[in-house]
Amino acid sequence: MEADIASQAVGLASSSDFSIGTLFMRADIIVKAVMIILIAASIYSWAIIFNKYMLFKKIDKSTEEFEEKFWKSKSAESFYNSLPSNLDDPMALLFKNSMQTLMKTKSRSNINERLSTILEVNLEKQMNLIEKNFTFLATVGSTAPFIGLFGTVWGIMNSFQSIAISRNTSLAIVAPGIAEALFATALGLLAAIPAVIAFNKFSSDSNKYSQKLENFSKRFISIV
Repeated sequence: MEADIASQAVGLASSSDFSIGTLFMRADIIVKAVMIILIAASIYSWAIIFNKYMLFKKIDKSTEEFEEKFWKSKSAESFYNSLPSNLDDPMALLFKNSMQTLMKTKSRSNINERLSTILEVNLEKQMNLIEKNFTFLATVGSTAPFIGLFGTVWGIMNSFQSIAISRNTSLAIVAPGIAEALFATALGLLAAIPAVIAFNKFSSDSNKYSQKLENFSKRFISIV
């Protein structure tokens, strides 16, 4: 049986095909699982990156338009009554939801304090929607290299096992396992690097937008 395993190891190692598809098919079930996880994480990360890029591009424009219309309006109440029902801009929703809650309040004492609390709650709600899936990007950025490293270690272990079984220290025996191991590492970095860059970029954009909402809230309170 050991002779059969050794012959398989030598036959496997003798292949000079190191294409991506061959490396994947040649890997054992553990390394394959690592590769699949990393590829899936990378694809989902790119979907989030594209979605967030389009989101920030959209809300930057829509928020600017909303602010321009708001500060040109005669009063907050008249502007609220003229708002369409299908709003999707975070600042517009912040204003609309806050006005809805404020207009339902019968007592007018301490109105500034209540409005400040209402705006704070609605601001946090909007930012939570904007920052959705940020945690996934951060998780992929921090864990993908280690998952790839696990695949690397496992692939190198397979290489040493091939050496022990075949009793041959030829590079042809070691090379396939090392190639699989390095491929797992490469996939880990391929998933992690864009996720880290995107997380840092979108976190910065989110902080700037949050500050924009806070500034609007303060100015809104001041006119009320």
